[in-house]
Amino acid sequence: MTTPQLDMIGLIADDLTRSLAFYRRLGLEFADDAESQQHVEATLPGGIRIAWDTVETIRSFLPDFEASHGGGRIGLAFKCADAAAVDSTYEEFVADGYTGLHEPWDAAWGQRYATIEDPDGNSVDLFAWLT
Repeated sequence: MTTPQLDMIGLIADDLTRSLAFYRRLGLEFADDAESQQHVEATLPGGIRIAWDTVETIRSFLPDFEASHGGGRIGLAFKCADAAAVDSTYEEFVADGYTGLHEPWDAAWGQRYATIEDPDGNSVDLFAWLT
């Protein structure tokens, strides 16, 4: 048996336009017409892909599909330039109406850390190494 390789992280969006806007703010790039697509992907540094499908798209193949709600089991982490950038990014997202799950703090593992929630309830960590 060959060993499978992680190739893609898949997210399910209730509102694709809102989800892509959120992740564009975090530096991901998408095609200009991405919001009109049923499946959207971005290639991350290192080659791993991150992709979005809407509930409706999945239901076109799996009519009984029900998206789970809630989070805390998986999260994405975005590296910021420095500790001040963690704080300002967190504050900007919260000021724009996104849910802040954990205000910035200095973590025991040597990072400035904060957690926000994307439009679909996924945890998104912001971090920078403390030097």
